[in-house]
Amino acid sequence: MNYPDRPGTYTDSLRARILDVAEEHFHRIGHQKTSMADIATELGMSRANIYRFFPSKDAISESVCGRILSRASDVAVAIASRNVPALEKLEQILSAVHHHNKMQLTGEKRMHALVATAAREDWPVIKAHEERMMTILEAIVREGKEADEFEVEDPAETACAVNTAFTPFFHPILIEHSVRRGEDTEAALREQFRFIQKALGQRLKGSGLFEECTNLSVYVARGEAWPAYKRAFDAQLAVFTAASSG
Repeated sequence: MNYPDRPGTYTDSLRARILDVAEEHFHRIGHQKTSMADIATELGMSRANIYRFFPSKDAISESVCGRILSRASDVAVAIASRNVPALEKLEQILSAVHHHNKMQLTGEKRMHALVATAAREDWPVIKAHEERMMTILEAIVREGKEADEFEVEDPAETACAVNTAFTPFFHPILIEHSVRRGEDTEAALREQFRFIQKALGQRLKGSGLFEECTNLSVYVARGEAWPAYKRAFDAQLAVFTAASSG
């Protein structure tokens, strides 16, 4: 079946249908085993027609991956829009995104594998997702600063530090590694949030936690924690990536 070129919503609708079918196949057999012929057959069209909308199967895989990532960032946007204190928004977003990614690992292994491949190979859609999440986090930090909730100097640098500190709870490869080792990632997430809470200038009343790190909030507020976080994460990710591909 051949489809003539049509503008606007028709093309968008057909592209969406192609992605729907591709995603269904990815769920069933995985993105690597799904072929363009599988997608075309399901849609009742030729492979040539599929290529009119997507230049390659990789392009379809990246678009499906973008859909998956958008579900997590859409949750973050919804939480960020709530009329609650900035600290509460931050905690809810970090928890919700981690839960979403972890449930994908345990309940949708083939889709997790797609996102892990995208992260490992540094697909552009991963960078776009990270930038969207950074925009959300920066807006919340800025909101907290303006409301005198957070004692920070540069919201952008602070958001970078927060994002990097929580990357082990977001990154599909690192989550997989933690789950394989039987780690309680939720408990670790809560502990990490207490760390960030202190760094943002939020007092942990009566806990005594991190009292020995009196300059911690200053480092994060100035953005000086970001290079250290980044170096540590890159080294950690390199080890885990090598282990998972070995």
